[in-house]
Order: sequence, then structure tokens, then C-alpha cells
Amino acid sequence: MGSSRVAVVKGERGHGPVYRALDLIDYREALRGWDRVLIKVNFITTKTWDTGATTDPLVVEAIINRLSGLPVEVYVVESDATMTNADRAFRATGMEEMCERNGVGWINLRHEKDRVEVPVPDALTLEKIKVPRIVTESAIVSAAKLKTHSETTVTLGMKNMFGLLPEKFKGKYHMRGMHRVITDINTVLRPALTVIDGFIAMEGRGPVHGRPVQMDTIIAGTNVVATDATASRVMGLDPHQVDHIRMAHERGLGEIDDVEVLGDGIEAVKRVFERS
Repeated sequence: MGSSRVAVVKGERGHGPVYRALDLIDYREALRGWDRVLIKVNFITTKTWDTGATTDPLVVEAIINRLSGLPVEVYVVESDATMTNADRAFRATGMEEMCERNGVGWINLRHEKDRVEVPVPDALTLEKIKVPRIVTESAIVSAAKLKTHSETTVTLGMKNMFGLLPEKFKGKYHMRGMHRVITDINTVLRPALTVIDGFIAMEGRGPVHGRPVQMDTIIAGTNVVATDATASRVMGLDPHQVDHIRMAHERGLGEIDDVEVLGDGIEAVKRVFERS
């Protein structure tokens, strides 16, 4: 199954490893038929990429460069987090400068007024989610970080999709159980591509206060469950023990074990991450 192919590429920080990973998984085919792509970054904080907390602008720039050969309009998107103004993070992380240099627009989803309600079939906890219409009418690239997370064990491609919800105060979702919430969101909003930035990852008290770990790794796939399962293994974690990955697999959203790993492979980059 083509969707269960995941690239694990080792290489120093630069465009090259991202290009290699995207080419291995046939990113063109994954985006065929779309005329707009939203690159969803992780701006949980205004800390810069080298802390391991936020998506590296260089990774996003490499994705933009690859997309420039396709007939698509590209935007970088995020919504405000409870503690963080996404517009402030956009500037502080160097993402704004990179987008301006490449002529790519930025959307803080919190300010998108045109929203649609999307019902979640067989919901675990969210019967429906309300998101900006543009989210439902675009291909999503989940440009995530390789990080541990105190509440969800890891924060990778699937958890990154939670940030598509436009409300600032997301505490009400946490009360419902984040693993179930993440699974429900990924049931109806599936990224066409997941690119996990592991140039500098984070272990320990993620998603903000952990320690940066230089991994020199990019992980990419067209199925977010298979990609997150592979990334978990890179971090020395059993993906069956990560509830939202297991729940998504049980729901038929993607493979955990039946995954073809391309590129340099898990063993080339694996490191057992300390957890919070």
C-alpha cells in the first residue's frame, strides 16, 4: 500500500534531507487534484526552532520549494494556542521572514470568520468540529516537530492537526481526553502529507519545556498514522502504547506495523527519548 510508505532521512539541517524525503514518498501524487495547500506548522510557543519547540522555517521553505513546481497556491497556517499568539510566533520564529522571501501567505486560522461544521462519524468524543472553510477545501501538509508531550506522549503529525481548531482557549478539549480528540480530528481532517522536522527534536518535558536533541532527521509520509508510528519508533517508543496512534489504527485510518520504511531507516537515526 503506497500510503504506508514512510521516508526516514538522516542529514544535516538544510533543504536536502527534506527534498529527499518528499521525493521518496511521491509528494506530487499525494497532492494531485488540489489547487491550494495549507502548511500547518507547530507554533505552541514563540521559541525558535533550535529549542526543538517549533517548526523549522528551513523545513517549511524546502516544502514550499517542492510545491513551487505544482499548480497550487500555498499558505502557512496555525491558530492561536492558549498561551501563544500565533502571529507573534510567526514573527519570532523567523517564519515570517522566510514566507516573505518566498512570496507565501500566512493565515492565523483564529481570525478566519467563514467556518463550517464537520460531523465526525463514530465519534469517540467530538460529534462535530467547527473549522475555517479553507481548511476543508485545501490539502493539508502537517509540518510537525519530533517531540515528546507530557499529556499525549508524543506530538507529531496527528497532534499537530489539533491546531487547526480555531478557538484560542482549547482547555475544553483537553478535558475530553486529548487522545480521543486527536483521533476524532484526524478522522475528518487528514493531512495529504506529514513532514516531521527532526533536525532539532525535543525530549523530556515537551511540548515546550523539554530539552533540544540534535537528531538531523526528517520523517515524511502520505499517511499520518504510519508516519507517526514510524516517528515514535525513531524516538524509542512503541506506537501501540501511544493511545491516539493506536486508536486511529483501530479505526482504520492507517497502519502501525505494516509500514514500508524508505531512505536511511529507523535504526540509522533511532534514539531513546527521555519522557516527562
